[in-house]
Amino acid sequence: MAKALSKEEMPALDQKDLEILKLLQQNARMTIKEISEKVHLSTTPVHERIKRMEESGVIKQYVTLLNASKVGKGLMVICYVSLKQHSKNAGEKFIKGILEMTEVLECLTISGEFDFMLKVVVADMDEYYNFHVNKLSNLENVGNVQSVFVMGVVKMTQQLV
Repeated sequence: MAKALSKEEMPALDQKDLEILKLLQQNARMTIKEISEKVHLSTTPVHERIKRMEESGVIKQYVTLLNASKVGKGLMVICYVSLKQHSKNAGEKFIKGILEMTEVLECLTISGEFDFMLKVVVADMDEYYNFHVNKLSNLENVGNVQSVFVMGVVKMTQQLV
């Protein structure tokens, strides 16, 4: 599980770094030359800044975002899961099982009535039923699952800055 970085561990980012990050979040295929023109720096400092942010972990990876419905994954479900037991070993087994499920895009540990929140994307209700009954509910130590079906997405972004 990710832990919060202390102020000492967080890389120092100046305004130019933030501008570069914003541009890359909008279009990760943007060239160094295009970025340098927009942030008013030459290509060498832009390249060095990006390399530094990659090496320090500020930039984790470059990805392509897909339209779920156009790749046959039109049903999004938020699943709230509570475990029967709350030992470290039981939690680790649950997490290991979730990490193997391609239907699960996100798994968050949460506070409150449930222990985990899953973002699940599948083709349709039949596929979700199969996932729920034959995969999720078969994981050892799953106590209660509450499914919430997403009717529409108002906002979905990965942009942090």
